[in-house]
Parts: sequence; C-alpha cells; structure tokens
Amino acid sequence: MLFDNICAAGSLVSSAAPIIPEKVLWGLMLILSIVIYGSHAPLLTLSKEDGQIPFSASSVVVLIELTKLVLSLVFLLIWDRKQLRISVSWYHAAPFALSALLYAANNNLVVHLQLFMDPSTFQVLSNLKIGSTALLFSIFLHQRLTLRKWLALFLLTAAGAFYTYGGLQDPQHLPVSEMQLHITPVGLVLMFLYCLISGLSAVYTEVVLKTQDLPLNLQNLFLYFFGVLVNVIIHLTSSPATGFWEGFSFWVLLVIVSQALNGLIMSVVMKHSTNITRLFVISCSITVNAVLSVFLFSLHLTAFFFLSVLLIGLAVNLYYGVK
Repeated sequence: MLFDNICAAGSLVSSAAPIIPEKVLWGLMLILSIVIYGSHAPLLTLSKEDGQIPFSASSVVVLIELTKLVLSLVFLLIWDRKQLRISVSWYHAAPFALSALLYAANNNLVVHLQLFMDPSTFQVLSNLKIGSTALLFSIFLHQRLTLRKWLALFLLTAAGAFYTYGGLQDPQHLPVSEMQLHITPVGLVLMFLYCLISGLSAVYTEVVLKTQDLPLNLQNLFLYFFGVLVNVIIHLTSSPATGFWEGFSFWVLLVIVSQALNGLIMSVVMKHSTNITRLFVISCSITVNAVLSVFLFSLHLTAFFFLSVLLIGLAVNLYYGVK
C-alpha cells in the first residue's frame, strides 16, 4: 500500500531518531501532513472576525517562509553539521530561486483568479492540477505511468471535485458551494496557467532536490531564503491595507507554525518519494477537513463526501496496490 511503497524511496531522518523504524516515521509524517492540510481551511475560518480575515495574507506568507528558513537552519546545525564541510557555491543555490518565483506566481494567481470566476468553480477546477502535476512528473522525471495509475489519478481528481462541489452542507441543508456559478474566458486561461505553474513548481523543485547531492536541510535553507526574499518584496509592493502584525491571533500563529512544518514535510516527500505521494496526501486530507467542519461549524456530510472517500480509496488501491 501507500506507506510500503514510499518507505523504499530512501532514508528520512534515521540519524535523528534511530530507534523508530523508518516505516513508522514515514507513516507518522504523512498522517501529520494530512492533518495539517485538512485543518488549514478550518483554522483560517476560526481566525476570521465578523466574517472577514483581519490580517495581511502577504505578511502571513512571509512569516511562514521565515519560520521554515529558521527551522531548516536549526535542523542543519543539529543533524548535518558534519556535512557543512561540503563545498557549496551559488551554483547550488541558484536553482531554488526559480522555485521561489514559481511558488510566488502561483500564490498570486489564486488571488487574481477570484476576479474571473466564483470560489466554487475555482475550487472544483483547481483539482485539475493533479493531472498537470502527474503529466509534468512523468515528462521531467522520465517516469512512465501505466494506464492503471492514470486511472487512479483521474479518480483522485474526481474525488476532489465532488467533495468541493457538495461534500458538506450548512445547517439549513444547503450545499456550502451553492451559489451563482460563473467563469469567464479569461478565467479559463488563467486556470490553465494556474494548473500548469502549480505542477511545474512542484515537479521542478523535486528535480532539483533529487539531482543535487546535498543534505536536504541545506537545500531547504536555499529554497526558503529565496522564498522569504521574494515574498518580502511582494509584501512591500502590494501595500496591504492592514499592518504587518495587525489582526494576529492564536489561530493565525497556529496556521503559520503548521504550514511551516508541512512545508518541511513536503520537502522530505519530494526528496525521498515523489510528488504523486504529495497529491495523495492532499486528497486524503478532505477527511480531516470534513470532520473538523462537522464538529467546529456544525456542517453536515453529504453523499458527495462518501463518494469522494470511496474514490480516494479506489485510487490508492489502483496506484499503490498489488498488481
């Protein structure tokens, strides 16, 4: 199954926790990532005041990148200090500048897309990035995906679309996504660009991480240095209406810490497994999102949710199951 396949990809942090079996480490790490992905939207909802987000989104992104940078430096000094003698130059760091630019471009596209389509249409169509990521993964990493695996990824895309469209209901039994659906031709072009850049940023970063013979924590240091730099520039040029620290709360702090931790986990996944594993983690997170939405906001599960869970289960079995 899923954990058995990715455990064969390589060593994770066995030097940091030698008494914990690698398979258990992978399992705990992926479960934690699923929980973080699934709790992201509920945490943002809890941080709202009078239905509005009271903080600057760009300042939160800067702090997330800065937290990842600091943690990478700490981990590098703790676990990889002996490898710091490796000769490192800007030749090794430069490729990560493009990663940071691609991620920043994708984050900004999300904002602009809302001008050309309603949020529900965006959420449903954004699941197409599963296909774009898989296609680019197959091309750039020379991984030939069988028809069985492509079918699994199609089911994964369908599961996300069904859940987004109507997996939850509000207390009045109206689908959360029910509103006037619309999308413009410009919106379609931007959505195509969004899915392309989303897949390209993930796959390109995976290629760089795997082709460099450097400690992952050092690579993360390069990646998040450029991430902080790019996002600070975006923050300074965007002229946010709110101050840098305005509107911060415990929930916002939890978002920053959890997203930073998840970013580090995804670096491990891309270094030692694949972006396909990341896609399955993101898809599985809808179960956590649904449970939290039910308990925190009294939303109701619909048949679309159970259909999505069924499709994800079938997708996991098709992609990772015994042939």
